[in-house]
Amino acid sequence: MHPLTDDAAAILRELVGFDTTSRNSNLPLVERVASRLRDSGIEARIIASEDGEKANLFATAGPDVEGGVVLSGHTDVVPVDGQDWSSDPFQLTERDAKLYGRGAADMKGFLACALALAPRFSRTPLRRPLHLAFSYDEEVGCLGVGRMIEFILDETPEPGAVIVGEPSSMGIANAHKGICAMTTAVRGREAHSSRPQDGANAIAAAAAIASHLYRLCGELAKTERDERFDPPYTTFNAGRISGGTAVNIVAGECVLDWEFRPIPGADPDAIVERVKAFSSTLPQDVRVSTTRNVYVPPFDAPDGSPAEELARRASGRNDSGTIAFVTEASLFSRAGFPAVVCGPGDIAQAHQPDEFIEISQLSACLEFLDAIADELRG
Repeated sequence: MHPLTDDAAAILRELVGFDTTSRNSNLPLVERVASRLRDSGIEARIIASEDGEKANLFATAGPDVEGGVVLSGHTDVVPVDGQDWSSDPFQLTERDAKLYGRGAADMKGFLACALALAPRFSRTPLRRPLHLAFSYDEEVGCLGVGRMIEFILDETPEPGAVIVGEPSSMGIANAHKGICAMTTAVRGREAHSSRPQDGANAIAAAAAIASHLYRLCGELAKTERDERFDPPYTTFNAGRISGGTAVNIVAGECVLDWEFRPIPGADPDAIVERVKAFSSTLPQDVRVSTTRNVYVPPFDAPDGSPAEELARRASGRNDSGTIAFVTEASLFSRAGFPAVVCGPGDIAQAHQPDEFIEISQLSACLEFLDAIADELRG
């Protein structure tokens, strides 16, 4: 085990104790992290959201020069509502060499490792800087990292690589799908259910659109494929539908929330236009409006990018792959920063009741981050 594993676990216990579910403010956690970094000799910048309710944190160890490495992670977690936990989700609990708590894997374990090493980063005579970039609202669409990226572009010498520490079991991922979350609102016309011809059923129209999504998925599964992924095509999901007022009334309104996860190279605008085109074929007395709520593009780094090569040297691995979930790596990459995903924990535990991270994963991450610091010192 890495000698700072216990320190990382203690910090993780503190971080898990902050309920940073995305609907809440993350400011208490950010302020505590900033204080901890100051005690380590590292000054942190707090980058507030537009409404001031949340914030990103950006801190630098080492010189103010180009070519540094950004350690990127998000501070928010998903809700525990309705989940059957064996212990308090906001109190870290150890069982069988595993640490249980909301965010333990996704992704406060990575933050804890970076913070455990902060005093060492501060003392090390780095020739290139090591940056910590902790964001807000990743879980609801990567909403906060944009302000972080703007800050880096405007006020920081250009970094040479970004390591996004999402849970990959310390494997290296250089690609993932994107996400496009949509809402389709249907307005029909109410009528007595005994006379359906007098109305226009909004639920029926929304159901037809949902069925079209899956037909479109089947078509794209044959025509646009990327065998690196499982499944190797753009997927669709009709996640929520609500409408109507009573069983004996033809529904006048209905809302369908849906998403698709495009593979690299897919055209999300074209997909949305195809859904809108189908909606226009519905009866004229049904009005349909579709809006996009969230879009995070796919991530597809070129083979052998500086970030990937750094991660390979630091981890001792010679392989890389893809992941199924969305991360902030695609937004860093789109801004021109070489990025890769590599972090502790298993994504299969994320968002689940009794979420956990293995203590051995914290140790492996500490070794990895220590090796990155060695690169920056050399």
